[in-house]
Order: sequence, then structure tokens, then C-alpha cells
Amino acid sequence: MMLKPLADRVLVKRLEAEETTKGGIVLPDTAKEKPQKGEVMEVGPGVVTDEGKVKSLQVKKGDKVLFGKYAGNEVEIDGENYLIMREDDILAIIK
Repeated sequence: MMLKPLADRVLVKRLEAEETTKGGIVLPDTAKEKPQKGEVMEVGPGVVTDEGKVKSLQVKKGDKVLFGKYAGNEVEIDGENYLIMREDDILAIIK
């Protein structure tokens, strides 16, 4: 893949939705919610401050992250679905 996000944008691949509930009930595709967890695939170089310096991002490639339900823009690259979002749309890094 030859895609590098710009500024403070991040390319995220959603993690797979759970197929069963905690009680063991299998969910059909229509009942599954889009997961709000993902893996960072690429990050931009950072934001240029008023002083002209580049402020790097807190997330890095490979981080597992939690983001808002409607965060980012969906894109399809080589048949795979990804989200491009600003770092501000990421709520937390999952450890």
C-alpha cells in the first residue's frame, strides 16, 4: 500500500466486530455494530505549529486505538476498508 496521511491524520483499520454476545448468542451481520476499535496502519508527519516546528503525533503505527462511533472518513484501498481520521478523533490507545 502506498498511502501516507498528511499532517495530523491517521489511517486506521477497524478491528473485526464480535460475532457472539457474552451469553453465547450468535449475531447476524445485520445486528452487528461497527466496532469502535482499530489498528493504526500509517500516521502523518504531524502538525506544523505557529513557530514553524512539526509537532509529532502521539499514536504510532501498530497501536490499537479506540475512536468515536462516527469518526473519520471511510476509504477503500486494494479491496480493504480503512478510516482516515484526525488524531483528535482518537479517544485512547488500548494497552
